[in-house]
Amino acid sequence: MKLLKPSWVSHNGKPIFSVDIHPDGTKFATGGQGEDSGKVVIWNMAPVLREEDEKNMNIPKMLCQMDNHLACVNCVRWSNTGLYLASGGDDKLVMVWKRAAFIGPSTVFGSSSKLANVEQWRCVTILRNHTGDVMDVAWSPHDVWLASCSVDNTIVIWNARKFPEIVASLKGHTGLVKGLTWDPVGKYIASQADDHSLKVWRTMDWQQETNITKPFNECGGTTHVLRLSWSPDGQYLVSAHAMNNSGPTAQIIERDGWKTNMDFVGHRKAVTVVKFNPKIFKKKQRNGSSPKPSCPYCCCAVGSKDRSLSVWLTSLKRPLVVIHDLFDKSIMDISWTLNGLGILVCSMDGTVAYLNFSQDELGDPLNEDEKNAIHQNIYGKSLAITTEAQLSTTIIENPEMLKYQQERQRVEQANHRMTHEAQAHKLTSVVNGESLEDIRKNLLKKQVETRTADGRRRITPLCIAQLDTGDFSPALFNSVPILPGSASQLTSQLSSDSNTATSNLDPLSTPLGGKASSLNTTATKSNLLLTTSTKMEPMKALDSRFTERSKVMPGVTISMAGLTPLDRVKDSSTLKELKDETSRDNQVEKRKKGRPRKMDAKMITPVSHQPFQQATPSSEKEPCCVAAVPVAVLKLPTPTPQKAFTLQVSMEPPVYLEVENEVSAVSGAKLSQLRCSREGREWDTLLPSRVLTAAGSSDVVAVACADRMLSVFSACGRRLLPAILLPAPMSALHCSGFYVMALTACATLSVWDVQKQSAVVKNESLQTILSGTECTVSQSLLTQQGVPVIGLSNGKSYCFNSSLETWNLIADKQDSLVQCADFKNCISSQDAPVSQGPLALTQGHNLNAGRLASRLSSTPHHLQHGMTLVFLENQLASALTLRSSTEYHYWLLIYARFLVTEGSDYRLRELCKDLLGPVHKSASSAWEPTTLGLRKRDLLRELLPVIGQNLRFQRLFTEYQDQLELLGNK
Repeated sequence: MKLLKPSWVSHNGKPIFSVDIHPDGTKFATGGQGEDSGKVVIWNMAPVLREEDEKNMNIPKMLCQMDNHLACVNCVRWSNTGLYLASGGDDKLVMVWKRAAFIGPSTVFGSSSKLANVEQWRCVTILRNHTGDVMDVAWSPHDVWLASCSVDNTIVIWNARKFPEIVASLKGHTGLVKGLTWDPVGKYIASQADDHSLKVWRTMDWQQETNITKPFNECGGTTHVLRLSWSPDGQYLVSAHAMNNSGPTAQIIERDGWKTNMDFVGHRKAVTVVKFNPKIFKKKQRNGSSPKPSCPYCCCAVGSKDRSLSVWLTSLKRPLVVIHDLFDKSIMDISWTLNGLGILVCSMDGTVAYLNFSQDELGDPLNEDEKNAIHQNIYGKSLAITTEAQLSTTIIENPEMLKYQQERQRVEQANHRMTHEAQAHKLTSVVNGESLEDIRKNLLKKQVETRTADGRRRITPLCIAQLDTGDFSPALFNSVPILPGSASQLTSQLSSDSNTATSNLDPLSTPLGGKASSLNTTATKSNLLLTTSTKMEPMKALDSRFTERSKVMPGVTISMAGLTPLDRVKDSSTLKELKDETSRDNQVEKRKKGRPRKMDAKMITPVSHQPFQQATPSSEKEPCCVAAVPVAVLKLPTPTPQKAFTLQVSMEPPVYLEVENEVSAVSGAKLSQLRCSREGREWDTLLPSRVLTAAGSSDVVAVACADRMLSVFSACGRRLLPAILLPAPMSALHCSGFYVMALTACATLSVWDVQKQSAVVKNESLQTILSGTECTVSQSLLTQQGVPVIGLSNGKSYCFNSSLETWNLIADKQDSLVQCADFKNCISSQDAPVSQGPLALTQGHNLNAGRLASRLSSTPHHLQHGMTLVFLENQLASALTLRSSTEYHYWLLIYARFLVTEGSDYRLRELCKDLLGPVHKSASSAWEPTTLGLRKRDLLRELLPVIGQNLRFQRLFTEYQDQLELLGNK
């Protein structure tokens, strides 16, 4: 062991309260008292490590000095990436620093000497919330959160990706909070205070996990800091300032049951700081001796008010080394180098000491694979996922890889800038009586209404990209507690027959229930659909379809009738349904006759509902649910015959249909008239039977009559096919593009491609999906690619795969995988929204997606990981079956990000291999270069930047990048 006290590391004789070594080991920061303010100094590590560099006058010792703090600095901490430095001081502020790109050396402000800042560090954000001195700050694994604690008895958790947003404020200590440490696994944060207690908090819901007081009951007096530390394997938490038999100790708390049976004993005065070595060690094998299996162990340094430092190995009962009288005053902080062999210690006497150990003394540090294996064994997940800091020492072998690493940093900076700009609105913006700051705390993204001084309304646009990524609870991803107030805003807009509809709504979905009058965008209207299906409990879905209140096509829940990704007319009916739903009684709306005038999307006439009114079955006892056998018993409801009705079948271009039954009688036959209005042009035709229902798209119009005849016309009114005779009366009719779908009362399904004059699905019975269940069809739709989707009242939705001739399950609202999947960190704000895709519309009823994940604090990570993986792979396969290229592309990117984040090497390699395909063409290869119209190799090019953001996959990245370059644009 070597010991060095570099005299040049000094705050001009003033106390140094904190020290922290940069993750890359090239510099370290100190914080403490300045001349008349707080002082943060960044020093060069090279002169500490090498004597020749210390003597070399050309090598700077001090890199930067920052005097922005108004009072003494108590703590400095580098982020795990090394990009940011956080400092907290007696001025009640937390400052976050970042290196400025440009500028050369500048003189330290107020300095009469030639003291120059070699590096320029600027304060990028000031975090104001504490009402007392800030004593400690700590970055979480991944740098997702920054925690700060204060003498105001609170701990504040800041969103490190969106400063200065506050995620949570942890209250419970009754004394000054003086120390913080994050669990390396990311499940807990621990705090220690002068109230003689140590509290462990869960990061899932920010509630207290345990309160430990026994080891601290005897403690008398106080220490300036109480810096506690968590072992790198996550198994032990070691506190400062504990007592055992009237002797000062550092208490060891076991993660398993929070037991307090062991401690580090020997210091003569109170322990002020404990710091674990970031490495896990194993015993060094002597030359020639046979390797014996030995348990890995950790290393811990303990500093005390008695001015001495002790270093302990968890494999030894006594300390490895004790250094007495190292300083003249109490030890204040300790920091290890990332390689685990060096340690910096600072003292209130204003000096710093550096200790350097050899591997013979500490042991052999485990490599990353061995360390990950331990974590995999204990927690079911690899620590590689959480210790991004270790990547900073990885050599980047590929210049393209470096580009993506730098790009990731630029994106973080851009996000940071946007957050600052958004702050400008926080004092004036008001939504439903809440300030924008409150809404930001609850992670609500909604359209914000502000009023100017003269009373005029202004709409402040906010990014709502997250709305379109599915309705997943932010509690799962950002560990924000679901606040009761956030769900209640929806409750005021929506009334529900289901108990779960209001209680399970998460903050992210709150905008869906905003005032209908302010929802101008099509995307937002589409999202409204996601709320409607939860209004029915599975068994009530059947009954309500036969009431007059439900003005929907048979077999379609609320406003989902005939809904295709582009036929947005049905979106507008949702708006009406949302209002009607609040009345909750069986009202029948008066029908408005005649052709509706043109209007904007939010004022679509309720007349469009009329053809969807349904007949109450003649006998209440008539079986409308499924009977397992025989098939003939299956019966779906049919529309009620009406004298006349009007509906809009397309939004772009606007197409209206008017039907008038029995307009005239010729030779005893009663004729019906169909009139179509499209962009100011009209056409009409006569039909020899009463029209029951009609549907259309921008390309075709289909009409089903009481005599079981189905007629199909072009957009200009030309008959495209002779009338089709159906096997039973029509139950539901849909059109999308040139595809026509018919669902008959005897539960058979047919889909035709009118343009190609061919059948896509031929009289397929719903017996397969309905047999053995007490449910019926509650929703049906036809995608733009001609894939039929059937939703059942039990919450399951199926699509018919015409190439495999099978029914495939694509949604299940009771699927626990959906509720527990955790992938919010893999969603990018730059992803194209998919709220109007068939998969999103089908699954839209599942408002509680991700709801349970926030409560899985006791679930092993490998289970959570497995559930998320299964869910994402289901989404990818479902989008492929539905032939929805936009959604396939969207879920592919999320899936790839998840694999990269979780380190799933095999799956990621297989995915890349499938997208790349064979390098040389061969007759035996069944590989297709495109999928859903997307070129696979173009998709792989898109995935490479994602892979490039994780240094662990740089070999994989280089391999496939080289292959793509060789193949060129093939």
